[in-house]
Amino acid sequence: MHRYGDEVAAIARPLDDEGDLDVLLDRVGDARVVMIGEASHGTHEFYTWRAALTRRLIAERGFSFVAVEGDWPDCERVDAAVRGSAAPPREALLGYERWPTWMWANEEVADFAGWLRSHNEGRTAKAGFHGLDVYSMWESLRQVLVWLREHDPDRVEPALRAYHCLAAYSEDPQSYAWATKFLRASCADEVVRMLVDLRGSDLAVWQNAEVVAGAEHYYRAMVAGGATSWNVRDRHMDATLARLLDHYGDGSRAVVWAHNTHVGDANATDQAALGEVTIGSLARERFGRERVVLVGMGSHRGSVIAGRGWGAPMQELPVPPGRPGSLEDVLHVTAPARALFVFPPLGDRPDLLVDEVAHRAIGVVYRPEQEHLGNYVPTVLGDRYDAFLWFDETRALRPLHPLHIDTHELETFPTGV
Repeated sequence: MHRYGDEVAAIARPLDDEGDLDVLLDRVGDARVVMIGEASHGTHEFYTWRAALTRRLIAERGFSFVAVEGDWPDCERVDAAVRGSAAPPREALLGYERWPTWMWANEEVADFAGWLRSHNEGRTAKAGFHGLDVYSMWESLRQVLVWLREHDPDRVEPALRAYHCLAAYSEDPQSYAWATKFLRASCADEVVRMLVDLRGSDLAVWQNAEVVAGAEHYYRAMVAGGATSWNVRDRHMDATLARLLDHYGDGSRAVVWAHNTHVGDANATDQAALGEVTIGSLARERFGRERVVLVGMGSHRGSVIAGRGWGAPMQELPVPPGRPGSLEDVLHVTAPARALFVFPPLGDRPDLLVDEVAHRAIGVVYRPEQEHLGNYVPTVLGDRYDAFLWFDETRALRPLHPLHIDTHELETFPTGV
C-alpha cells in the first residue's frame, strides 16, 4: 500500500458526470471569486471540466462573468458574441491571431461560448466573457484611438502621442524591450499621460489604456530579468479582475480561467521564494481567503497541444507519465482514474495536503523529452488550492485553426504559462 493510499481513498470522490461537482459547489458557498486552473493550455479534459463547473456556477449560483488568461480585445469580441451580437462565438474565436491561438480558439471554448450565448438569451443581466492579460499593447492602443475619435475627439492627443512613440518599434515588443535597456528609450511617460487622461472613462477604453500601460511596463521589466515581469503581469490581471467586479456592481461574482501557476497560491510553492505573486495569492489578499476558492487540475499522462519553441507550429505532443514521487505519480497509484478532491479545513488535513510534493506544469512551449529538467513546481497542495480535479489520462484539445502562426511576441520564461 502506498504511504498516501488510505488518505487519498478517504478524500477522493469519483468524477463521472457534472452532478459529481455538487460537493465543490457547496464548498464555493458565497465566495465572490472562483479561480479554475489547468496544468496545461492544451488539454481537452481540463477545458471541458472547467467549462462544466463554470456552467453550474453561472446557471445555479448567479456568477456574473468569466475572466480568462487572454487578451482584452480578443475577448471583447467573444463577450459581444455571447451577449447576442450578429457574429456567433465561433467566428469571434477564430479572430484570435496572436500565438498561441489554440489557447482560446478551440472547440472546447467554442462549445462553452455557445452555451453562454444561449444562457444569456432573453436575460437583462447577461454573463460576460473578458480577458485579463497584457499582451495586446498595439491592438489595445488602436482600440483607444478608434473610440476617442468617435466619442471624445478632444482627448485624442495624449493617445496619439503614445501611439507615435510606440509606432517607431513596428509593433515588435522585442525591439521595444531591448531599446529600453540599451538605448534608454522609453514611451512610459506618454503612456502614463494617456492612462491618467482616460482613467474613469468607458470600461472598454479605460481597460484598453490599462493594457497598454501594463504591457509597456511588462516589456520594460522583462529585459531586466527576475520576478518583476511575472509580477507586473499577475498584478495587472488582479487589478483587471477587481475593475470588472466593480463594473458589474454589488453582489457580482467572477469565475477566472488561467494556468495553475497563476491560479494557485504562490505562498504554497517556490514562487514566493523567487519573489513571485500569483492572481490566486493576490485574490486571497484582496478579498479574503474565505471569499476565494482556488481549484487546480492535473493528470498523469496522455497528449497535449503545445509548440516545441516560441511561435513554433502547434503539435499534438505526448505527455509522459509523471515523474516518480511527484503528485501525478502518487495520484496515479492511489486515486480513481477521474477524481475530485475538496480539501478539508485548515488544521484537519492528511499528509498529502501538507507535505511538499512536485506538481507538473506544462506551458505553451513544451518539450516532453526534456521534462526531467523542469516542468515541476514544489507544492504544498492543501495550501496552493482549495480543491483539485484529477484525470489519470488526458488527450489534446481540438484547435479551431491549427495552421495559423504568429511570432510577434518576445520569448520569455515563465510566460509560457
